[in-house]
Amino acid sequence: MRDVVILGSGCAGNTAAIYAARANLQPLVAQGHEPGGQLSLTTLVENFPGFPEGINGPDLVENMKQQAIKFGAEYVSGSVTEADLSQRPFRVRIDEERVETRALIIATGASARWLGLASEQRLIGRGVSSCATCDGFFFRDKKIMVVGGGDSAMEEATFLTRFGREVTIVHRREGFRASPIMLERARGNPKIKWLLNAVIEEVFDVEKGLVTGVRLRDTKTGEQRTEEVDGLFLAIGHVPNTAPFKGQLELGKEGFIVSRGGARTSVAGVFHAGDVADRTYRQAITAAGAGCMAALEAQRFLEAEGPWQARRQT
Repeated sequence: MRDVVILGSGCAGNTAAIYAARANLQPLVAQGHEPGGQLSLTTLVENFPGFPEGINGPDLVENMKQQAIKFGAEYVSGSVTEADLSQRPFRVRIDEERVETRALIIATGASARWLGLASEQRLIGRGVSSCATCDGFFFRDKKIMVVGGGDSAMEEATFLTRFGREVTIVHRREGFRASPIMLERARGNPKIKWLLNAVIEEVFDVEKGLVTGVRLRDTKTGEQRTEEVDGLFLAIGHVPNTAPFKGQLELGKEGFIVSRGGARTSVAGVFHAGDVADRTYRQAITAAGAGCMAALEAQRFLEAEGPWQARRQT
């Protein structure tokens, strides 16, 4: 049985592992279906403190992992497929292995919704992105497209006008889910153009290894057209990776873990870290801070509980 199991190996999970390992808790870290989290899909990260020249996303999370291993964390491949949080110790299934743990840190993240195009997937990090704050700087004076019709799309497009010479919002219909104030703000920005009743069917150019344009289809007429573009940003939402905990933890209507203050969840001894509970910021640095909070909360929880064997005997 483990003192602490950490689910996820992005910035949140790795930071939690560093703090838990330094507290001599010897955490077990399940790396998840995307080892390294969303940073593993990112090229240059320029907004993480301490790297004035920037650092590649995969290098950043690998450095964190090695730092945690140095202090005694153990990493295993695989994702959580099942969890029983109804009794202590908690029981989790990581692929085919079952593990018991006194405390659990859930840092499974939230996956960006993509269009599902093969060309799009191959160009992630090469002009295709789901984070304007992370990657907008690289598109200074470029043509940018943002896909979506909600508040996130309006916010991303408005933010990207700081960098791009032109930003086009692509939406599959004429109506928007965005709030009136966010929509009005975007409509009032002279740099933002609109392509409505349109969907993207292909992203160019995989052979060149960078985004050069897209093929669009009119949802009313079926007519196809191509548009040159340098950057494509998806703002169609995120899906929190909380399926194994449904019905056991309090989740919001979109599936994100509901915080009970700090890193606490609705189940004592279970803690959240990073994008799995963060609907707002979703940054590497905020995920790292959340990982620190979760590990400290877990450490204090275990210290207050006392040695497990002694507790079971009483």
